[in-house]
Amino acid sequence: MPKVGIVMGSDSDMKVMSKAADMLEKLGIEYEMTIISAHREPDVFFEYAKSAEEKDFKVIIAGAGMAAHLPGMCAAIFPMPVIGVPMSGKNLAGEDALFSIVQMPPGIPVATVAIDGGMNAAILAAKILATSDAALLERLKAYTQEMKETVQAKAAKLDELGYKEYMKQM
Repeated sequence: MPKVGIVMGSDSDMKVMSKAADMLEKLGIEYEMTIISAHREPDVFFEYAKSAEEKDFKVIIAGAGMAAHLPGMCAAIFPMPVIGVPMSGKNLAGEDALFSIVQMPPGIPVATVAIDGGMNAAILAAKILATSDAALLERLKAYTQEMKETVQAKAAKLDELGYKEYMKQM
């Protein structure tokens, strides 16, 4: 059974939400991904949100742009954590979506990551799941160590080459 639901309002969100799926796969977390428009097919959306608990979802990652009602409506129906991913847009560079997701009424929280922050949404979902999964916690620690080693290798290369030569190799 999937542990994380990934839902987006449009296939135009796939580039960002695929980063969430890739990170969940890297961390060994099962997920189910779908496209549902809260505005264009509300009946399908309501069924998705109502059935998420039965599907054993522990977290939903919901990405949306513009009015971005999808994450908030998921949070209103689904009793477990919802992580909202605001999508960059044509008119306001995603600020409209960010404000729609982050400004929720009391009692209906949505954890919100950066605009187009699909990868961080997956890491946050993994951290939530890791509170009751020791093996996942170890995988998260290993991922953090991997990032640290990557930065250290880049710093050592910069020290060795100097910035001008380093930049030529970028």
